[in-house]
Amino acid sequence: MKFKISWPTGIILALSAFIIFILSFVYKATFMQEYDHHLVSDDYYKDELNYQQEIDKLNKSAALKEDVTLTKVAEGLLIKFPAEFDPEKITGTISFQRPSNDKIDFQLPIKLTTANYLISNNNLVEGRWNVKIEWTINGNTYLFKEKLMY
Repeated sequence: MKFKISWPTGIILALSAFIIFILSFVYKATFMQEYDHHLVSDDYYKDELNYQQEIDKLNKSAALKEDVTLTKVAEGLLIKFPAEFDPEKITGTISFQRPSNDKIDFQLPIKLTTANYLISNNNLVEGRWNVKIEWTINGNTYLFKEKLMY
């Protein structure tokens, strides 16, 4: 017994199969937890309004004689602040943002006795991090950003 499909039936079957294929991807992207999509920032539009101030802070830190440096050491991540400032007068925050998983993002206050700040290995997992260091000294606010592979 031969099974014969006419060309209109073949077109309808091919289109139906294609539509089911596309809808399965739409379902996965919308409802499955493993394909969770999120913005980098929850307050994206508010952050965009403050972007010029961020550029000004980046330019201030670029004009310094010495920049902030990040070095991976055995104990963790060593952050070295510019030597031209008194470390005890530096205040601010260090933010670590993981692009692949916002649940492990964290923020630390800056409280220094020396120009070095050590973040232990317990806080950081291997992979890519966006590091943002914002510090204030003598009424001036500086900003340092770097993408880090830890």
